[in-house]
Amino acid sequence: MKKIKYSTALLVFTLSSIFVQAQDIRFSQVCETPLLLSPANTGFFNGYFRAIVNYRNQWAAMNNAFSTAGISVDGGLFKSKKRPAFMGIGFTFFRDQAGAAKLRKNTALLNLSGLVKIGKQSALSVGLALGTTGTDGNFSDLTYASQYNGNYIDPGVDSREAIYRSYTTVDLGAGVAYDFARYKRDQDHDDVTSFRIALGAFHLNRPNQEFGPGSAYKMPIRWTAALTSVLDMEDTKFTLSPTLVYQLEGKYEELFLGSYVKYRMSTGTKVTGEKTQNAIGFGLFYRVRDAIVAKLIFDLGDVSIGMAYDANVSSYRTATKGYGGFEVSLRYNILASSLFESRKEYK
Repeated sequence: MKKIKYSTALLVFTLSSIFVQAQDIRFSQVCETPLLLSPANTGFFNGYFRAIVNYRNQWAAMNNAFSTAGISVDGGLFKSKKRPAFMGIGFTFFRDQAGAAKLRKNTALLNLSGLVKIGKQSALSVGLALGTTGTDGNFSDLTYASQYNGNYIDPGVDSREAIYRSYTTVDLGAGVAYDFARYKRDQDHDDVTSFRIALGAFHLNRPNQEFGPGSAYKMPIRWTAALTSVLDMEDTKFTLSPTLVYQLEGKYEELFLGSYVKYRMSTGTKVTGEKTQNAIGFGLFYRVRDAIVAKLIFDLGDVSIGMAYDANVSSYRTATKGYGGFEVSLRYNILASSLFESRKEYK
């Protein structure tokens, strides 16, 4: 029994250490968090306006140790068929809460991008993100292995640990993206073959994580590389969406890959916009050495609803009892297929 209690104490201490060594939030529905992959994705989509809401709850077996909610809004400015370039503008807000101390990070970013058509089937985007992150928590609720008295963790024992505090930092990110799309146009539907390569760099200014006086820990730069694609199978109702995402943040490395298979219940005209597309899709993805992710998505014209569940396969599954993370997303996208078109053409 003492060994079990001591292991629990060490686990609490380990988790507390992880929270202090701050890292960015993660979502498994990577295509539903485009601005987290690269600021260059701002306004870089088929539509004039896009709003996405995300929620993730992770490790329910550990009293819901992590929960994350966010919203992003973006769109294009000065779009016209007569101009080969336009601007993108967007805003993101994410709130993350973790651990016994309910460590909270509130991040707000303003994104700007410049997009230019470099060929009949391709376009290039460069983007910037600037904002702030506020961090606070119920630090008095933290307990440590040093408070173990031989039988249990006694909060009344002086832990001799540093006194943590709330703080706010400024953040800077940048990115570039290239998009290629080829359409086969029919009267009742269009088939598209497209792919996008997006690169991003976040925390370029290495903001200091000031949990305590004299803190020297700086947020590492998060490097991202994402390949997303849409492959309509011609003259069928099926679509494949292979995705590959790589992220590197300090010592933390992540490779995420897989694909959706969608069945188009009603196939839209992506170019003219005269008909919208309704589809249902199932996806299977793998976060290397961490989790298998099953996804379900419903495309209902301008609205898309997504769900995902992570089944933990790492060595940490003993603590999580195999439970991973559940996610849900809601996306609203006005006027599909208008990347370089004029709004008035569709009125």
